Amino acid sequence: MSDSSRSAEQIKIQNMALMGDELGELYSALWQQVTWLYTKWGEYLTLFGTKQSRIELLNSTAPAFFKTVQDSLWEDVLLHITRITDSPKTAKKDNLSFLRLPGLILDSKLKVTTEQLLTTAIDASAFARDWRNRRIAHSDLKLMLLLSAEPLAAASRSHVQSTLSALAAVLNCISNSYLNSTTMFEFCLEPSPGGALTLLHYLHDGQEAKTSRKERVESGIFSPEDIQKRNL
Repeated sequence: MSDSSRSAEQIKIQNMALMGDELGELYSALWQQVTWLYTKWGEYLTLFGTKQSRIELLNSTAPAFFKTVQDSLWEDVLLHITRITDSPKTAKKDNLSFLRLPGLILDSKLKVTTEQLLTTAIDASAFARDWRNRRIAHSDLKLMLLLSAEPLAAASRSHVQSTLSALAAVLNCISNSYLNSTTMFEFCLEPSPGGALTLLHYLHDGQEAKTSRKERVESGIFSPEDIQKRNL
């Protein structure tokens, strides 16, 4: 039975059997989180990080709305990164965090390697935590009022990609040891049916229809539907 034909619960049960209950359950939860994180990042890139022509299409259709979408997706990705790389505990509450992984690994060599990869991932995610702490989750007063505050950490698509790759490396190190397999999380970046690329196609068709309708009206040869008010 291939992974594509098994449910998340079935895969988790297998992971727990091969890794031990605690590590297998934590690994499975983090795997789901990273998969979803890659998927959301793929949607962002499809809209805003692939072609200038796509940006122009969005701006010619609904610029204010898509600016909101761009900012919201960006901030959501950064928040997602910080959530799964936060401390294992906040006050007295437990968090789902990558930092829990080393403590559940019994093999000393694998534990050291995982800790090294995890350090790289945490360092890579530092920019997202600064944005979370001073801009997204909280509004740093000096920063908001431009009162000579320390600038936000540099943040770009390459910073996000480096962080995702580092997180994937941690999971793949563990799965390679216990499951003799790894995951190509990059496949989640590819456009999926019903996603952002589908939206772009509809927007493109709509713009072409709008142009054709305008030309018909200006020529004086048009149908009632061309000037009918739409009840959306």
